[in-house]
Amino acid sequence: MCRLFGLSSAPRRTRATFWLLDAPDSLSRQSHRDPDGTGLGYFAADGTPRVDKAPIAAYRDRGFAEEARQVESTTFLAHVRFASTGSLEARNTHPFEQEGRLFAHNGVIEGLDALDDHLGEDRSLVRGDTDSERFFALVTRETREHGGDVTAGITRAARWIAGHLPVYALNLILVTPDQLWALRYPDTHELYVLQRAAGGRHGTRHLDHSGSNGRMRVHSEALAAHPAVVVASERMDDNPDWRLLEAGELLHVDSGLHTTGRLALPEPPAHPLTLDDLRPDAAASQKAA
Repeated sequence: MCRLFGLSSAPRRTRATFWLLDAPDSLSRQSHRDPDGTGLGYFAADGTPRVDKAPIAAYRDRGFAEEARQVESTTFLAHVRFASTGSLEARNTHPFEQEGRLFAHNGVIEGLDALDDHLGEDRSLVRGDTDSERFFALVTRETREHGGDVTAGITRAARWIAGHLPVYALNLILVTPDQLWALRYPDTHELYVLQRAAGGRHGTRHLDHSGSNGRMRVHSEALAAHPAVVVASERMDDNPDWRLLEAGELLHVDSGLHTTGRLALPEPPAHPLTLDDLRPDAAASQKAA
């Protein structure tokens, strides 16, 4: 299953170190499928989006994924990909960038010909082959048509897909230079949020989050003294304040680190998919790894 991780320390820029693939031991590596790509998105001081990403199609790509990356930003977005749609190329590796925003998705959407028709000329925003980047293009168009309102853009795009196309999951994280959004839909995959006080649970500790089975590690000394909001596909430490987003909940973290959640998609998908409905490669990508 793809791993999503988003962090905001708004309005403060924070230095953090990411290991997108924190090398597991040999037994763990033997018993779990290797990911197909890793990526990290963040923003320069002037708001320019930066993305470091690569498919894992060769040994040298695994070395890229395991290398420590120290970056500074107000918001961060990391993704570990298990491919369901699209070849193992950089253009199909998350996060994606459109109109100054960064986006990553965990799930499967089918009926892509119908989605392409619905996108029309905005299909030009899509550079790769994935369902995820097409979903992002629809979010981008709806955001533009709603005067830059990202909450409305995500809501309208997700509702159209949920009402018209076969859907397994639409979990996403979207970030701008100072804001973050996360959607969990439906209840297929988990997505958690942690409103982390400065120093964490004990008030004195830096942030040191680790995913399961060697999938992603994040470390930030700066967050021993400053608050942050973290969104992730799994609980990444023993803090009891992790909260599972409700199915259909859209979370917004604003430029002052204030969070609001709303039930953006109260109804189940019109055409829900199960693992048995998916192609074997797509089904494998959605299982816990």
